[in-house]
Amino acid sequence: MVPPHSSLYYCCQFVLTFALFSLHMLTPLEASGSRVEHLPGFQGPLPFELETGYLGLGETDDDMQVFYYFVKSENNPQKDPLMLWLSGGPGCSSFSGLAYEIGPFAFEIKEYDGSVPSLVLRPQSWTKICSIIFVDLPLGTGFSYAKNVTDHRSDWKLVYHTHQFLRKWLIDHPEFLSNEFYIVADSYAGIPVPAILQEISNGNEKGLQPLINLQGYLLGNPLTSYREDNYRIQYAHGMGLISDELYASLQRSCKGEYIDVDSRNELCLGDLEYFHECLSGINLFNIVGSFCEDDLHMWRRSLTQELNASLNSRLTVPELRCRNYGFYLATKWFSDESVRKALHIREGTIGKWERCYRTDFEREIFSSVEFHANLSKKGYRSLIYSGDHDVVVPFISTQAWIRDLNYSIVDDWRSWFVNGQVGGYTRTYSNQMTYATVKGSGHIAPEYTPELCFPMFTRWISNLPL
Repeated sequence: MVPPHSSLYYCCQFVLTFALFSLHMLTPLEASGSRVEHLPGFQGPLPFELETGYLGLGETDDDMQVFYYFVKSENNPQKDPLMLWLSGGPGCSSFSGLAYEIGPFAFEIKEYDGSVPSLVLRPQSWTKICSIIFVDLPLGTGFSYAKNVTDHRSDWKLVYHTHQFLRKWLIDHPEFLSNEFYIVADSYAGIPVPAILQEISNGNEKGLQPLINLQGYLLGNPLTSYREDNYRIQYAHGMGLISDELYASLQRSCKGEYIDVDSRNELCLGDLEYFHECLSGINLFNIVGSFCEDDLHMWRRSLTQELNASLNSRLTVPELRCRNYGFYLATKWFSDESVRKALHIREGTIGKWERCYRTDFEREIFSSVEFHANLSKKGYRSLIYSGDHDVVVPFISTQAWIRDLNYSIVDDWRSWFVNGQVGGYTRTYSNQMTYATVKGSGHIAPEYTPELCFPMFTRWISNLPL
């Protein structure tokens, strides 16, 4: 096997990618992009331009078909930036970003009565100033499908498939070739996205066509390495979730290592058990939010471990106050045939829609820090932001790897404001990386505090200081 970071490896990938692009031009596979003017649950025609479609990445129609939602900028699509959104998971549908975070519509959170769930407009949609492709990758996620889906589910395959998808999408949408291009993602996507950006940059340098006008990226509460857990203890202590005595004991008994604990270290294991007990009634995504058992199942142990619980709706209906209730409404919405018809979903390709499909995914990238370093050397802009009430990927772990990049500070720690109130704190580095906290927000910041994240995004994408 060729090592994944050798020059021969990248040469092989270049040949493979070029061959696949050539196949796209020579085979009868055609992209299927269709305008969506009405959606069940929304009153009247959509006041924004929505396109859905498939792009084939393989040699046959049922080999690898990637589904996407594309929302054109509501401002000036000819000049506004083009963005690609990837959800975390790994294996969560891009519909999560579309309906729960930054897209133009959302579910109306009310008790399900058996009819098609209602949709409402999101006033803080990032599509107000940006065109966004929401893509269902890795394969098997959302409405994307493949003949042998388990053969296509790993970190590196996600990297190559996303890169290939984007260049093919631009071939079919040449009117966006000159637009500035960014990738935006959050959570687990913090692992593969920097590698995807590096692949795009390398492809541009090697002359792959079409040229992608890559400018930078945005990552929210991103998983960056498999050492994030070691910062949860410090974070929990700083937020008053554990006592001074337990914190001191954990430091003594575990000596700063809370992940790979020696099974003979009974003191450390005992302290960790007490730590998890202290957090057992806390919403780990948002420590000031309501605690729901379903949410706890998602992240009971660690984002880096396999979990048996899926991220789609449970057999039991979540409580209306719970974050999962919105996910439950999505499964009901997608189970309606009128919805699938409106979105131009190919019949017989996907049975029950699941928001997140996590099984059979091979984790191969254990840290994305080296990719951030490479992207910094190439001068790409970046915005890294953290909801400051997230235990899953606490802001102190994100600050630690940014600090380790060892770039000088050009705009030191200060408040940023929305409507005269502190929205969070920010710092900018000489590698054009801006870091920001979002005050009072959780793991998926645009979902919890859209009124703060939208102005933060608007300023950054417009090259203005936060």
